[in-house]
Amino acid sequence: MRISRLLALPGLLAALLVILGGADVAKGGLYIGKHEGDALHLMQIVFEMAAGKLPHLDFMTPIGALAFAPIALLVHWGMGVGHAVLWAQVLVAIIFAPMVWWVAGRRLSPVLAAFFALMVMVLLLALVHGEAQRSVSISMHYNRWAWAAAFVAILAAAIPPLRRIGALADGAIIGVMMVGLVMIKVTYFAAFALPVILALWLTGQRRSLGMALIVGLVLVAGLTVRLGPQYWLAYLGDLMAVAGSDVRAQPGEPFGAGLGAPAYLGGSLVAIAGVIFLRQAGVAAGGLILLTLLPGFFYVTFQNFGNDPQWLLLLGLLLLALRPSGIVLNGWGWDMRSALGVTAAMALALAAPSFFNLAYSPFRHLFVDVADYAPILPRGGIHTDLQTVAIRALRVDGRIAMDGPGSGLEAYAAVADRDPQSIFMGETFAYCTTELGLPLVFDAIARDLEGAGLAGGKKVFVADLFSSLWLFGDLRPLDHGAPWYYGGLPGYDTADYLLLPLCPVTQDVQHDILEAITERGTENMTEIRRTPLYILFAKG
Repeated sequence: MRISRLLALPGLLAALLVILGGADVAKGGLYIGKHEGDALHLMQIVFEMAAGKLPHLDFMTPIGALAFAPIALLVHWGMGVGHAVLWAQVLVAIIFAPMVWWVAGRRLSPVLAAFFALMVMVLLLALVHGEAQRSVSISMHYNRWAWAAAFVAILAAAIPPLRRIGALADGAIIGVMMVGLVMIKVTYFAAFALPVILALWLTGQRRSLGMALIVGLVLVAGLTVRLGPQYWLAYLGDLMAVAGSDVRAQPGEPFGAGLGAPAYLGGSLVAIAGVIFLRQAGVAAGGLILLTLLPGFFYVTFQNFGNDPQWLLLLGLLLLALRPSGIVLNGWGWDMRSALGVTAAMALALAAPSFFNLAYSPFRHLFVDVADYAPILPRGGIHTDLQTVAIRALRVDGRIAMDGPGSGLEAYAAVADRDPQSIFMGETFAYCTTELGLPLVFDAIARDLEGAGLAGGKKVFVADLFSSLWLFGDLRPLDHGAPWYYGGLPGYDTADYLLLPLCPVTQDVQHDILEAITERGTENMTEIRRTPLYILFAKG
């Protein structure tokens, strides 16, 4: 290993941190263009963790604590949530940088090592979840972080180092990355744990495998001592609840569509071609490793909103790194080195729209006009540094059914195939959903509750997808509630009130919630306030 290679990569990583991380934080706040509901979801979790509560034990979420812990720590130290999100990304990227340097610098050519460093830093520091839609969003930041950790672990396992030194450090990094996946989003761990173990075995990295297992077990043991064994049971319970939920068990296309739909078929075929060409090139271990990775790639993509195949970036890099050094011909006389190069180029071309969207999102954020934005939390104090486009914060738009009684379209209502109307305590509510202006709706309801003397630190169960109302006024979060509704009645028993929005975000979710409450019994419930926005019931 040339010393120059090891020294050049840190300079690139430092430059990427300064350029991308600097663009992230230079704006002086976080200005998003979409996904306000996701931002409210993030804020609820961050504020609860900053107050000392733990995911799974104190509130319900399928996302691991590490996805929010860096942000919550900075908020706990007094930073506004917008700044905390941005600086947390920089902090995570700084932690990753030496591991990226060690893993990539010991395995890849200078050009490929630089490309890998760029991939990981972009994933960690981007300000959009992916796809090709340009609006800035912090939604699903944990998916990007988990992809970055998976990339490091997979690269370290799939490609042995150029020199057989530092095996213990390699294993320690892999162990840290895999435990990180458990604590960020466990579906990534489930998808890649066995392929990483197999890759370490097939590439002869037995010492690294042993060290990875030891480090992983030590970290899990330490977390168990710190959090208690009940933490893992609660985490598993949340995961099982979401997996069995009809609300959001899968946030996008069906699994088969993620493989064969027009937007994804090209990537699937390129991946399969890569496996075949590696085998024909005599890179048997590499072909088998890639083959075992593909189900995980497909599964994680299926589980993630947007079904964005970020793995195409890693696929392209692996194919380039595993190419034979000389000419190897297959049975048809094709040069496998060239064939793998072309296949890698196709993978990277398919990944390009999403990657470029990720890569220049910090710069789009840097140059937005803050005059066009408004705080998500109007009375949030230092937390008004998280803002959204003013039209999305201050204009409320919804969708209503136009085939109700007296509309002239009554005859067609039965074939509309619309979500079921909400029914509660003998009253049927008109179909209506809020599609824009959710922060303003929550703020108006919170102010109305305060004006009516019904707030005062009370806990409110909201019959809707989001339970973010407590962020906007003098209210408290539910004990064991769910910042994002996945099913059941989490936190309902600890609520003082049930609030029924007359125009919810998701009609079928409200219907299911009210049905579940009705099954429990409503004898002790009393309507205490009715406005054009909501009905409030006191629980007896």
